[in-house]
Amino acid sequence: MNWLKVIIASVFEVVWVIGLKHAVGVWMWAGTIFAIGISFYLMIMAGKRLPVGTVYAVFVGLGTVGTVLADIFLFGEPFQLSKLVLILLLLLGVIGLKVSTDKQKAKGVES
Repeated sequence: MNWLKVIIASVFEVVWVIGLKHAVGVWMWAGTIFAIGISFYLMIMAGKRLPVGTVYAVFVGLGTVGTVLADIFLFGEPFQLSKLVLILLLLLGVIGLKVSTDKQKAKGVES
């Protein structure tokens, strides 16, 4: 459940990052501020139960991947193979952090 909070927080991160660039009216700015609040609230709640460093790395990693993909699919940013390779490398790192955190918990090591 806590990892789901991190994933949802990352989705809201993508929304507010896009909002920072594209918000033009009061309602768009209100939505951006709302997304910031939800994003950080969920990340903080997950950080109370999971290692904070891992939560933050996963949050930022997924947010970065989502933002790059949103740029490509929603805003016409040119697709580059190098971006895809780097996104996959970033995702591997994020998955590795989550797996190593789960292994530490299984061994009874708390961070």
